[in-house]
Amino acid sequence: METKILERQFQNFVWIDIIHPNKAHLDTIANDYNLDLFQIRDSLEIGHLPKFEKNDTYNFLILRAFTADSTDRITNINELSNKIAFFYNDNRIITIHRTNFPFFENIPDSFPSSDNFLVFIIHKMVNTFNEPSINLSNKIDSIEKFIFLKENSKISLEDLYYQKSQTRISKKVLQITQNVIGQIDVDDFTKTALQDIKDQLLSLILVYDEVLEDTNSLLNTYMSINANKSNNVMKLLTVFSAFFLPLTFIVGIYGMNFDHMPELKWDLGYYFALGLMIVISIIIFLWFKRRKII
Repeated sequence: METKILERQFQNFVWIDIIHPNKAHLDTIANDYNLDLFQIRDSLEIGHLPKFEKNDTYNFLILRAFTADSTDRITNINELSNKIAFFYNDNRIITIHRTNFPFFENIPDSFPSSDNFLVFIIHKMVNTFNEPSINLSNKIDSIEKFIFLKENSKISLEDLYYQKSQTRISKKVLQITQNVIGQIDVDDFTKTALQDIKDQLLSLILVYDEVLEDTNSLLNTYMSINANKSNNVMKLLTVFSAFFLPLTFIVGIYGMNFDHMPELKWDLGYYFALGLMIVISIIIFLWFKRRKII
């Protein structure tokens, strides 16, 4: 896609927004503003994790915002989120990103400093994890309802796996982000807003941690219920086998039709065999009842 470079003048600083960057444009920006080559490469790397580096003339920051759809089956960080790279100091802030983020639209003019603008964008990025956390919690409630109401046929083990994967990756991203945010220094006017972000990050991490624990618990419960069903089936088959095995043995003996089997000549031999089978069945039944197997 074509690279877009937008420049906006605020009261005390300039914001330069680079969308869909390519190496040529970033090399020009790096030369114009004396930016570090390796940090430029980091800003181009798609799957780069959040980080913060402090330089003599500017600060370098990478953060990630949640951009996946609620129906996506997420297995890695690139499917879950997209990053924004920041180069900033008191006079200038440069943002570099590939995705068009909604919160970059209709940005107000009332930012007294680049730090205040930076914290505003960070707040918007952290907020992108709020709705997914609510959706995951609601899914957990639904799955829990299906499991304990014995509607297991409505539960997909594959969906549980992807839900666990999304929760685990989101939690890791937020934990790394929390560590990065803790390294940022801002002016006194903005410190309260930054502290609010730290509190929000902690709250989100706790929510995702709870969802992850619930997902693991439900996954184990689901597996246990299915294993219990299999055990019940095996138990039922075992009970039937215990009844029919001795009866089959009797039938097998008297089905051999040897000439010298005296029972075959008895007038009541048939009824004797049936009675013997009934007596054996009753004994087996009483033994199972005594052992509380049935």
